[in-house]
Amino acid sequence: MWKRLQAINKHLILAIPSAMVAGFVFGLVTDPGFLQSFIVPATFLMVYPMMVTLKIREVWGGGDIRAQVITQAMNFAVVPFLAYGLGVLFFGAQPYMALGLLLAGLVPTSGMTISWTGLAKGNLAAAVKMTVVGLTLGSLASPLYVRWLLGAAVSVDVAAVMRQIGVIVFLPMLAGYLTQRTLVRRVGSKAFQAQWAPRFPLLSTVGVLGIVFIAIALKASAIAASPALLLGLLPPLSLMYAANYTLSTIAGRLLLPRGDAIAMVYGSVMRNLSIALAIAINAFGPQGSDAALVIAVAYIIQVQSAAWFVKGTDRIFGPAPAPSPVAGTTPEAAPEPAVALPADMVPRFQKILYATDLSATARHVARYACSLGHHYGASVTVLHVVPDAVDGLSTEAGVDLARQVDEGRRHALNQASIDAARAALTDRIRKVSEHVTRQIPTCPVSQADILVRVGNPVRQIVETVRGGGYDLVVMGTHGHGVLEEAFVGSVAAGVIRACQTPVLIARIPQEGAVAEASVPSAGAGQYPDGPHRT
Repeated sequence: MWKRLQAINKHLILAIPSAMVAGFVFGLVTDPGFLQSFIVPATFLMVYPMMVTLKIREVWGGGDIRAQVITQAMNFAVVPFLAYGLGVLFFGAQPYMALGLLLAGLVPTSGMTISWTGLAKGNLAAAVKMTVVGLTLGSLASPLYVRWLLGAAVSVDVAAVMRQIGVIVFLPMLAGYLTQRTLVRRVGSKAFQAQWAPRFPLLSTVGVLGIVFIAIALKASAIAASPALLLGLLPPLSLMYAANYTLSTIAGRLLLPRGDAIAMVYGSVMRNLSIALAIAINAFGPQGSDAALVIAVAYIIQVQSAAWFVKGTDRIFGPAPAPSPVAGTTPEAAPEPAVALPADMVPRFQKILYATDLSATARHVARYACSLGHHYGASVTVLHVVPDAVDGLSTEAGVDLARQVDEGRRHALNQASIDAARAALTDRIRKVSEHVTRQIPTCPVSQADILVRVGNPVRQIVETVRGGGYDLVVMGTHGHGVLEEAFVGSVAAGVIRACQTPVLIARIPQEGAVAEASVPSAGAGQYPDGPHRT
């Protein structure tokens, strides 16, 4: 059975249309109404397997705030207006067709957001949050958007949406967690990781195919009744989904690490067509059938495009990193230990802070930040601390000038230093990215992740780490031998002493000694110069 599921999973672009054709034929030759009772079980089967390997703590932890914000911005500030514009363009004289297109682009996220993210090896925890937030906001915003854009009054059963969230998110999450803990206790963490964990995502494919079959079967008669109209619906729907994929993919590549980017794509492209259908049929009566037909055709494009995107994910965002173990398990590739390693001995970095002094040799340390960020699928933020201008002048003059300079003037002096540092950082990151992307297509260091602070370097670095929830600090140190200890005793050693987060100190070669070396591997013991101290 598992081999057959693996074969189906590898050929989703063929399996999905096969399920569509089968559902269409079934819906024509029988009365498919009884399939309504199978929607909830099929949805559960689609989502539950993905939850078995999910780390529950990651769902409600931080680290993906940017992905969540970008996703909901796409969902509510871009896609509805894109759908509305296409509706006006293609269906100017058919307002209920335009309504269907708007509804198809209005309510975001569904169980497929979670299942497709899992199949593409994206950040499943982020996808779960996107589904909950998207459905909640969508249920509240949909009536406002329809009234604002089309002047029609609709009602959304918020209680029903909350029940749907429970069925497609929280119930499968609880069942998945209990399954994970039960199997780990019975077969051991290593056997679970090696034998059972890879099987469950394959079961999700069965749920996906089941949902596709049911959705098409239920709408088969409507589709068959208007074959010519069907052809007219394909261009605007195809344009809407193509534009959505394009915009979210570009944003993901530029702004997010691989796992978050994949979750963001599916969190914005996968629309909740079930809720859209319910609104069209219940709120607009017989005239809503035109809108319902548009939404039914949207099922075809949405699911098939999702399958194609999974196939091309590695080419778009790079290959997935080696899977990290679930809580209580050990890495599959690790040498067999006499005693299973506790989960807290296998760190997984999600947010990395790279602190730089802007020296010419700092690029050497940037390569470590890039490599580690790429390996773990982590976001990398660049931090530079500039000295307080008044404090610096006071030191040079031997006089405390703080009382002589008002806050406005002090702020202006510091702002000049901040602007200069930010410009230098932007240029430096651009050059590093150009070099690194020769080997890492999705360099995790971007010009959007720059922080410039004013004040004591040690204090500012430690406060930034604490306030931002970073789980690794990367910084460099100059010098060798005895002189090195004198330097480390200042900023680097101060950060090590005061910071509760792990700190990686990379020795920076002497000025001018940094060659255009390749990006260091993220594997242990493979750094050319070696991390100097943690």
